[in-house]
Amino acid sequence: MIDFRPVANIIGWLLVALGAIMLVPSLVDLVYGSQDYRVFLISSFVTMVAGGLVVIATSNALGPALTLRQSFLVTTLSWVVLPVFGAIPLEMALDHISWTDAIFESMSGITTTGSTVFDNLESMPPGILLWRSILQWLGGLGIVLVALIFLPVMKVGGMQHFRSEGFDTMGKVLPRAADISWMLLQIYAGLTILCAAAYLLCGMSTFDAVNHALTTLSTGGFSTRDTSFALYDNETHWVSIGFMWLAGLPFIRYLQLINGSYKPFFADIQIRAYFRWTLYAIGAVLAYRLLHENAETDGILRETAFNVVSVFSGTGFGSADVSAWGDFPILVLIVVGFIGACTASTGCSLKVFRFLVLFEAIRAQLKQLVYPNRVVPLHLDGRRLESGVVDSVVVMFTAFVVGFGVLTVLLSLSGLEMRTALTAAWTSICNVGPAFGPGVGPTGAMHDFPALSKWLMILAMLMGRLEMVAVLVLVLPRFWRG
Repeated sequence: MIDFRPVANIIGWLLVALGAIMLVPSLVDLVYGSQDYRVFLISSFVTMVAGGLVVIATSNALGPALTLRQSFLVTTLSWVVLPVFGAIPLEMALDHISWTDAIFESMSGITTTGSTVFDNLESMPPGILLWRSILQWLGGLGIVLVALIFLPVMKVGGMQHFRSEGFDTMGKVLPRAADISWMLLQIYAGLTILCAAAYLLCGMSTFDAVNHALTTLSTGGFSTRDTSFALYDNETHWVSIGFMWLAGLPFIRYLQLINGSYKPFFADIQIRAYFRWTLYAIGAVLAYRLLHENAETDGILRETAFNVVSVFSGTGFGSADVSAWGDFPILVLIVVGFIGACTASTGCSLKVFRFLVLFEAIRAQLKQLVYPNRVVPLHLDGRRLESGVVDSVVVMFTAFVVGFGVLTVLLSLSGLEMRTALTAAWTSICNVGPAFGPGVGPTGAMHDFPALSKWLMILAMLMGRLEMVAVLVLVLPRFWRG
């Protein structure tokens, strides 16, 4: 029998923190003269009271550590409960928004997907725009902590390969999760401040710079403008490219850099592969566009680099209508969206690490076919790959492919045209953001999607963000029996 009290206690504290953070957009609305500050005050009160009551009711249930099953429950239920409470101010402040739309937007924020049902963003209250950005920033920080603390213990998607690395930064051991959480928070906040300062120097307003910095480092992609980055100048695009790419790197490497260990960062096979593959994707799309378009090379290079890095990192910002580039660029974007950024980053999708493991397993299998009696050990970045890691990665790939196929069929049956269903399944399960096809608004908003389609995407965003298996395991009867 699972003891739910420690799980509920953690979620209660998270709700208290979420409610306290709601006071920030309330203050912003008050400064800007928007009456919606009352919405955030009410939402904050409701959220903090709900969380506080749960904390009080379960305060005597804390043990020395969570069990494996409790870890699965905390991970999944946090990403279920927080978006529901995060949707309260959205639904209260916007009369035309249904609960379905509010939860869709909140789940898209917490999972850093970036898909939206909102348009006319420029006319929205500043507190609502900031709250969307804060949700993504919190979700980005949360997934880094989950990847470093929970997933290695849960052995999800081969993450047990990093079990010791998360708490051992080149001989300087961090014995408690609280230590690494605090250090990562400082790094994450520091990079966000640097990004906001860079945007300010490029000419963004303070409000826009703060919002876009929050959604850049979280690789979320929410913007304060319907046109995203299309109206900003060239320097802003290059700054965004740099910080989006940095957000896709393993945050444990930043921690090691701060501790004075430079070699792991530059020797990391993930980082090197991520850099190469980004260049390959940019080069392929750029070559295609130069052959098929008559435009200035500088403009095409900047547009291509921005949108490829945006999709590869899972951010989802846009600076141009990529659907007008042709089928080949769209195919490249879909492929890099499936790959995603590095593990232990704020990026999404399958991650570079798993593709490297898969390629190594294929190479070993081909050698085994040629030399049947030869033992072919698997190594990655100088470390031996245990069979459990490879098996977990294969399961992860299988779950993603099957989930993508099933979701595409269900979305098409829910009323979406096939091209729209295909890209909606891709964008939600990979947590990328944009979708293409009939039914998608001119600004990329999905408010005209059927309610059933939105709920299917909400479920897919949750499963994709939590690495599929961490959610699927909860439907197994054996999980609940022990």
